[in-house]
Amino acid sequence: MEPTLMNDEYYMRKALEQARMAYDKDEVPVGAVVVCRDRIIARAYNLTETLNDVTAHAEMQAITAAADALNGKYLDVCTLYVTVEPCIMCAGAIGWAQMGRVVYGASDPKRGYSVFAPKAMHPKTEVVCGVLEEECAQLMKDFFKRKR
Repeated sequence: MEPTLMNDEYYMRKALEQARMAYDKDEVPVGAVVVCRDRIIARAYNLTETLNDVTAHAEMQAITAAADALNGKYLDVCTLYVTVEPCIMCAGAIGWAQMGRVVYGASDPKRGYSVFAPKAMHPKTEVVCGVLEEECAQLMKDFFKRKR
């Protein structure tokens, strides 16, 4: 199946489900899913507080799970859906994994890779931004509003 906005919205809703799970556990609400050949092979959300690990971002967890599911480190036939623009660390990992496609919801002007390291991802990775952007951004706003 070719990537379409309808498919992207469907899978982004799955990533949002993961983000809501993070929210409920008092983690920064970022969720991710990895799709390979129209099948979700990995689901993850931020676990930095739970694991006391600054590297336990949703994307990192999803990449590890997807590589395990495929029994290989390269994810060039996969799409990562993530609710918030990846940070520099995650963009680097996405690049090393040679992810085929990345679709994210809300931009992150304070920590997003596109501001600080726009070439961090693999040059062949297709990036789509703004899918369900309002919903993704609102979840983050609600979380940080609750924290204040």
